[in-house]
Amino acid sequence: MCRFLVYKGSDEILLSKLVLDPAHSILKQSFDSRLRLDTRRGQNNADGFGIGFYTDPKLGAAPCLFTWPCLFTSTTPAWNCVNLQRLASKTASRLIFAHVRATTEGSLSEDNCHPFCHGSLMWMHNGGLGGWKQIKRRLGERLADKWYLGVVGGTDSEWAFALFLDTLERMGHDPSSQPENGFGPTVLRKAMLKTIAQINELIDNIPESVIHAENVDTRSLLNFAVSDGHSIICTRYVGSSSDEAASLYYSSGTLWETRAPTLGGRDYQMERSDKGADVVLVASEPLTFERENWINVPTNSILTIHNQTVMVHPIMDQYYDRNPQHRRSTAFVSTKGLSANEKCASQSGGPPLPQLVDHHHHLQEQPQRRFLGPTIPPSIVSSARALDGLSSTSTTTVSTVARARTPLAHAEPAPSETSAPSAPPAPPAQGAGTLAPPDVRALTAPPLIRAGSSQTQAVPAQGNIKKKRASLSAVESTNTAVGLAYFDTSPVTPEPARTEFGNPNKIAQMFPELALQ
Repeated sequence: MCRFLVYKGSDEILLSKLVLDPAHSILKQSFDSRLRLDTRRGQNNADGFGIGFYTDPKLGAAPCLFTWPCLFTSTTPAWNCVNLQRLASKTASRLIFAHVRATTEGSLSEDNCHPFCHGSLMWMHNGGLGGWKQIKRRLGERLADKWYLGVVGGTDSEWAFALFLDTLERMGHDPSSQPENGFGPTVLRKAMLKTIAQINELIDNIPESVIHAENVDTRSLLNFAVSDGHSIICTRYVGSSSDEAASLYYSSGTLWETRAPTLGGRDYQMERSDKGADVVLVASEPLTFERENWINVPTNSILTIHNQTVMVHPIMDQYYDRNPQHRRSTAFVSTKGLSANEKCASQSGGPPLPQLVDHHHHLQEQPQRRFLGPTIPPSIVSSARALDGLSSTSTTTVSTVARARTPLAHAEPAPSETSAPSAPPAPPAQGAGTLAPPDVRALTAPPLIRAGSSQTQAVPAQGNIKKKRASLSAVESTNTAVGLAYFDTSPVTPEPARTEFGNPNKIAQMFPELALQ
């Protein structure tokens, strides 16, 4: 699949500030796409790229010329194209399309590189049409001759554009005309919705016998973007009521500005000095790792941008579900080498520790029990004791705990959950031959009340904070009182510096769905 980017601003912007410079620019997505999971191709979108933009009337060209978009496409990988870097650093526009391609249909050719254009209209696509080989002939039969003959490439994306142009003409608008103020957002939105409806109709007409005999996948991923130079229409759509669509985000604000340069690129951010929006960005993947700057486009929605105003409407067809609690599966989009926006986020507060397992659901079921580590199944605990020479046939009901691999781990059996709590004994005299237990980090726990204390003030649970090591007897008695659990620990991974914007831990912390799988 592919990645694309859309920019609409009240002022011109250099292409390099979108295509080259950001920490996760479209150029970097061509070789490090974090939301594309195609293991066959890695994370590369190396089958060409394209940039389309509209020039400003102040250049003095004829009106028909500045309404046409200017296109630059190449089959060279974006990261290896010197001309892209030369042009992007000297070219500015108010409306920009950018696309990097990972081919699924069509050969490696400039004719198949997005964006595509006709007259003042510009089009690009991320995804694929379901059952394409079974609907291609019938889709072509629907088109007028000029749109059928106008297809020069072999991609399903260009055929979808031809269907859009044919639909626009059937609505009474000439796609070859170049209205001074464009076709308008309402016309473009209606044409887009009708195009999607026709694609679904073609897929629905595939005979069931063919679907079963040829194992046809009829689900479509239709992330489209189209513009007439004034308005922009984008969709995030999947032809299924149970699957997720490919990822799509947008961001709006008053200024797209740079901060201090970093090793991985410049650190850009979207500033919002008021409620208005002078800049709107739409992208398959966020250009920065600042989560608060990017908004998730809902599945099966159509996004309209006009005069820097962003409107999102649901696409209410047979695949729309009115239930706000409806959940979709990400399995289908993952098989296509993509990832959905709705991937579950990990807990914030630092880089993830692989050796820790937070049994949040189990903690909710037993709120009175304090867990400081992962719960080990009883069978594993019994096996470990057998290997260490301990009796594994004991029938005493004990707390399921994981002990650290230290000489103290087998000093005495785990405390019983039914034993009565006792006050901690006095600490041993200085110089006594005791070994300190391992450090313990609390994942989540209710406030701790010390046993035997008359005070009712709760002691806050400590996080990843270094504490003075206590004696063995003190820790064992505390375990009996509150049911602590040991677990094996390792040095905590330090939080990456703010300049490490290419660090996978930093990326996983801010955008879990961008984490490498």
